[in-house]
Parts: sequence; structure tokens; C-alpha cells
Amino acid sequence: MSDARARVDGKLTMRPRRFARPAIVIVGIALLGFGAVAVAAKAPRACASPEYRQFDFFAGDWDTYDVADSTKIIARNHVTPMLGGCALREEYVQGDGLHGESFSTYDASRRGWHQSWVTNHGSLLLLDGGLQNGRMELTATERATDGSSSLIRAVWWAAGKTVHERAERSKDGGATWAPVFDLVFWPHSS
Repeated sequence: MSDARARVDGKLTMRPRRFARPAIVIVGIALLGFGAVAVAAKAPRACASPEYRQFDFFAGDWDTYDVADSTKIIARNHVTPMLGGCALREEYVQGDGLHGESFSTYDASRRGWHQSWVTNHGSLLLLDGGLQNGRMELTATERATDGSSSLIRAVWWAAGKTVHERAERSKDGGATWAPVFDLVFWPHSS
């Protein structure tokens, strides 16, 4: 007699079947889960092309100095890869209270780099550009509260253990440029 039937008072009755298969179902689901992981591992990794690595030289934990006075740290800067190497996150904390963050990524659809820079002073810069002769060069239109605008160009490059960043402003559409800042990032010393 199967376990689904039982005799009660001489009559054959049905009783709920007790399955001895939950472990099989769970194992099957677990195997399906591992199969999904294995399939995902075989899929091409997003952001694997060399263009996504062009700005990796900026990743690090940095003490920030003004090139004009290399004796005084003016800021701490953490730049970390994120989202599986698809972007860089920058957390900049300056000694005078300025805090800024940026997210930088290679935009394959436009074949160029983009950075969104935001500060605790309400500033927003949307910079675009790319690698030029070993230097990352990004440009943005900066809009002032009075309605005027100017161009900002920032250039980063690696030099030995350091990274340099220089920014310039143009009020005449790029015909002439004036310095805004010139920074050097040294690996943070504990």
C-alpha cells in the first residue's frame, strides 16, 4: 500500500502525501543557482575594454598639495574604482571646508570620458573629453549665477608616484586660458 492510502475502520482513505523530496528540490534549485553563476562568469565582463582603464592612474589615497607650496597639505583625496571597474569615484576634502565628489566613466556610446563634479558649495561641473598624449583632458562649461559662462579645462597626468591636475579657465571661448589651480597628489603617508 502506498503511503498516500491508509485503512481507517476497515475503509481505505486518502491521507496527505508526505514528500521525501524537498531536499531534491532544494538541491535542484541550488544547482540551478550555481549554473546561473557559472553562465554569468562566462559572459564577457562589462567595461573590460582598454578605454575604461585610461584614468586608472588617478586611483589612490592621496595627500593634495598646491604646486606653488609643496610643503603644506591642502586636501585629502580618495579615488576608488567602482561598479566593477566601470567608473571612478573621487572624494575630495579640502582643509578649508570644501568637499567635492566626482564620478568619472568612459562613455562607449560617445567614445569619450565624462566626469560629474559636485561640491558642498552647490557647484556642479559636467566635464567631457578624453586621453590626449597620455593626459586625461576634460572640459566643461561653467555657468555663474549672474548668467555668464566660461570654459573650464582640467588636465590630469601621472608623473612617477604622483598625479598632477591643472585647471584653466577661458572667458573667450577657448582663445586664451588663465590658470585656476595647479595640484599635485602624493600617496597618503600614514
